[in-house]
Amino acid sequence: MLRGTRSATVRVARRSFASYTGRVTPGTQSPTRRVPAGIARPDYADDGQPKTKGLLPGQIEVKSAKDIEAMRVVGRLAREVLDAATRLVATAGPGLTTDEIDALVHKETVARGAYPSPLNYRGFPKSCCTSVDEVICHGIPDSRELQDGEIVNIDVTCFYGGFHGDCSETHLVGAVDERGKQLVRVTHDAWQAAIRHCKPGGRYSAIGGVIEDQVAPHGF
Repeated sequence: MLRGTRSATVRVARRSFASYTGRVTPGTQSPTRRVPAGIARPDYADDGQPKTKGLLPGQIEVKSAKDIEAMRVVGRLAREVLDAATRLVATAGPGLTTDEIDALVHKETVARGAYPSPLNYRGFPKSCCTSVDEVICHGIPDSRELQDGEIVNIDVTCFYGGFHGDCSETHLVGAVDERGKQLVRVTHDAWQAAIRHCKPGGRYSAIGGVIEDQVAPHGF
């Protein structure tokens, strides 16, 4: 369930549920959703292999004003899609499948003329990531129903205008216990503290410390 490649996904499907140490076990994946022709696609959309090389350590790419505006546009677009997923979880509650979340994210993304960035990135089979309880990240949407008291992180990334807009949020499903609510609240506050640190003159190396100072007093 944590795997991000097509071959690994097949291996997960064949493993016994007994090999999972937590409660969350994978369901059945639906067929991969298609993106309409005419929507700009990232370079990995067809074969799953990203062609763009990342920056080397120590390199910083300074964006132009045009680049920054394009990033703002796709960032707002991704937030709109995530908000739609948030409303779905709040309305449907327990019993909603993560595949239904993926279907909505896919629909809302392509409706805005964007490509769902996770789709076929190194073989990832779905249009968003849905990570339930002990699934740390990059959970693959499937037929498993959300249970009362769980938390689910929905990670949405959209490709539009040559840039990827990436955002995620953790949602409460039904009646979550106080410790679960505290985990979500403290994590949110740590994220906000890290954002406040990110300004001219702030050091990248200090971001982790800012987050740790926020979470450690709560036992996280």
